[in-house]
Amino acid sequence: METGSAADAGTTPEAGPRWTGLPPGLLRMRRLLLVVWLGTAAVAVGVLLGLFAGPAWAVLALLPLAGIVWGWVGLGRNWLSWRYAERADDLLISRGVLWREETVVPYGRMQLVEVTSGPVERHFGLASVQLHTAAAATDATIPGLDPAEAERLRDRLTALGQARSAGL
Repeated sequence: METGSAADAGTTPEAGPRWTGLPPGLLRMRRLLLVVWLGTAAVAVGVLLGLFAGPAWAVLALLPLAGIVWGWVGLGRNWLSWRYAERADDLLISRGVLWREETVVPYGRMQLVEVTSGPVERHFGLASVQLHTAAAATDATIPGLDPAEAERLRDRLTALGQARSAGL
């Protein structure tokens, strides 16, 4: 049963859904956290091993530095893989680099839509939208959104959920 038009949700029958990626602030935040934590680990390992095991062992501090390089690239690929699309009857969330995962959340099945923002996210001006449904397997999250976009999405999904559930 089609309850909305494709034009309402920004889709066309030929082109499919219009995907929206995550803002770059999420990537900056995650990369900064990576550098802070693994940089601190590299310094700690280098100093401790240099003092207690000898300077030759301090070379092991290069492992966390290699983790920074590997993580920098991995975080970029992961950030690019996240996207979401609002369709007439459901919300699509796609993510994953090696294992692609696409979640379809029907508006009529949504029970709770919440916007959360921890202290680090607030510092970077980010918020996450958490979708709860009756089935725990279809709960979904969209991380790292602009707070205004997160609130808009929450309000829209809540309104669509109420309209769709009334028709069930």
